[in-house]
Amino acid sequence: MFNIVLVHPQIPNNTGAIGRLCVNTGATLHLIKPLGFDISEKAVRRSGLDYWHKLDLKVWENLEEFFDSVQQHDRFFYGTTKTDKPYFEFEFQEDDYLFFGSETAGLPADLLAKFPQQCMTIPMTKEGRSLNLAICTGIILYEAIKQNFVGYKELM
Repeated sequence: MFNIVLVHPQIPNNTGAIGRLCVNTGATLHLIKPLGFDISEKAVRRSGLDYWHKLDLKVWENLEEFFDSVQQHDRFFYGTTKTDKPYFEFEFQEDDYLFFGSETAGLPADLLAKFPQQCMTIPMTKEGRSLNLAICTGIILYEAIKQNFVGYKELM
């Protein structure tokens, strides 16, 4: 299935909600430290409800460790407000990695600069600055599932 990568998440409730989303979609959740909270915190467990123990969770010490361990860099996609290319123009494949940055800073600029063709955004009006991290993750993950739904029918 898919991989969700949260780089330096800050808000435990968002991570908990994304964990629940991952369990319900069969996605693996990768957390890249530093985290703005302890993953054993009550807020993470509460948001993930009784799903947290079912989560396929991988925690990485930093981006370098993650990139050294996962070699499919051409199947990495980066959610950001710093591009004009909408997420629905991408063709996702099972096992892709969907990256999202912290709620306060987004993805690191040097990471986005390395992979400009793999950066995607969710279109929104000029009145809004950004969407909630869990909502962004859900929007893009379900687009990826929609494009690959045949493989998901086996999970149902």
